[in-house]
Amino acid sequence: MHARDALRGFTLLEVMAALAIFGVIAAAGVAVMAHAADSQGVLRERMDRLGEFQRARALLRADLSQAAVRLVRRADGSNTRHAFIGGRPGESGPLFAFVRRGHENPEGLPRASLEYVEYRIVDGRLERSARAAVDGAAPPPARVLIDGVNAARVAYLDEGRWNDGWLGGADSLPEAVELELELDAIGHVRQRFLLPGVTP
Repeated sequence: MHARDALRGFTLLEVMAALAIFGVIAAAGVAVMAHAADSQGVLRERMDRLGEFQRARALLRADLSQAAVRLVRRADGSNTRHAFIGGRPGESGPLFAFVRRGHENPEGLPRASLEYVEYRIVDGRLERSARAAVDGAAPPPARVLIDGVNAARVAYLDEGRWNDGWLGGADSLPEAVELELELDAIGHVRQRFLLPGVTP
């Protein structure tokens, strides 16, 4: 090998080819990183959504598992006719409403441990409201448990049969409540909640 060949540098064509290859590799790396970042964002959003759903489910289970057979007095002093109100999605009234036991009282305030709660689906949101007093109190602003509800269905178990509506009664509760929801970013979910006195 001649000394001239040993000292020869890269030609312009070789440099341009190397730069082109580096550009392709860099572009591929940027695309991979962008895809990974997008996937992370989608995953984080999905995990947040699942967390929101699990919190709503836990609250539903806690409320329904402590449902009490207790009539409620309206603001005019008259009693409601049913201990448990069970409606259907799209109706003007609540999805379901009832009195529950075990209302926490960490400050030891002079009030009962009973609480009247209502669940509604309003404009694609599952909402919960709880009255400060069981009888005659005005409901506070509702708390949104989960939004993006595209469709809903509720059924009530009574004497071993599932019914779309609850016939009610002054001294009766359904054995269980089934709530089906079609949720953004989650899809179709079906949940069943046992009420007190029902053995799984």
